[in-house]
Amino acid sequence: MPGKLTCGFLLILILVGCSHPATEKKLTIATLKGPSSMGMIRLIDSLRSESASSVQVLILNEPLQVRKMMIERTADFAILPSTLAAVMYNKGLDYRLLAIPVWGSLYLAGTDTTVTGFSDLKGKRIFLMARGMTPDVLFRHLLLKNGIDPDKDINLDYSFPTHIDLANAVKAGQAGLAVISEPQLSLAMKLNPEVKRIFSLHEEWTRFEGIPIAETAFMAGNSVIRNNRAVVEQLLKSYDLSNRWVVQHPDSAADLIVRYQILPETESALHAIPQINFKFVRADTIRKQVSDYFKVFFELNPDIVGGRIPDENFYYR
Repeated sequence: MPGKLTCGFLLILILVGCSHPATEKKLTIATLKGPSSMGMIRLIDSLRSESASSVQVLILNEPLQVRKMMIERTADFAILPSTLAAVMYNKGLDYRLLAIPVWGSLYLAGTDTTVTGFSDLKGKRIFLMARGMTPDVLFRHLLLKNGIDPDKDINLDYSFPTHIDLANAVKAGQAGLAVISEPQLSLAMKLNPEVKRIFSLHEEWTRFEGIPIAETAFMAGNSVIRNNRAVVEQLLKSYDLSNRWVVQHPDSAADLIVRYQILPETESALHAIPQINFKFVRADTIRKQVSDYFKVFFELNPDIVGGRIPDENFYYR
């Protein structure tokens, strides 16, 4: 299998490299340091190793940085939370959803050993980043599903504004219970053995909603789709291959994740990979599933998807 995957990458990259003359501007993929870049790490490595490639990847720290590049039209391809992708589309940005590559990486974690499930959370302080963003709204929804009023029965604390700040607080023991995503959770557990994974929000969501968390969106600008459709198709294939390669070869993937400074050491990367739901699925095959996911958020807070559920033109096909 590794040989077949390698040949697939080489074939795709040769095609990508030949798509444009070397003098033309490279197409840019804006991705995020975390599950997004971890799943495409084999693709990132292949693109950076291929001098003739017409595609480059920028690894950013926060979704708002990806949003800024989309607004400025400096990202030809963008990887960001799917709810934010819906907002950008509903604001009139000319991007389309290509695929969903990550299906849930959020966990409740911490050092509080008295908590094993939602029933133990009443009266507790839970730390989250970014009030009103996807993790916050999702967690509030699950609290209500479990009979807990998020405004009365529990103390939700937003003292740490970014996922990096929150992860650092968990590592330092400043946040006893927190909603935190992989791979930051595995890194926190490595650096502070008292931090424990309590339960998966993905599993809880699926139990109540009957659909998985379509967490991450892989988007492309319409101009790229119109003018470089062959490149779009090639990247879809190679991103899919990369996602599967990461799952099948976690040791090799962990080495690349460290090489590209997504995580500082391989043990945390190796532990995080199985806890992230990597599965690359093209958007045109799961339109109803993604729309149903957006509907849940729309009913909770329409603003989180940009005031309306994206229409059929949101989906690349």
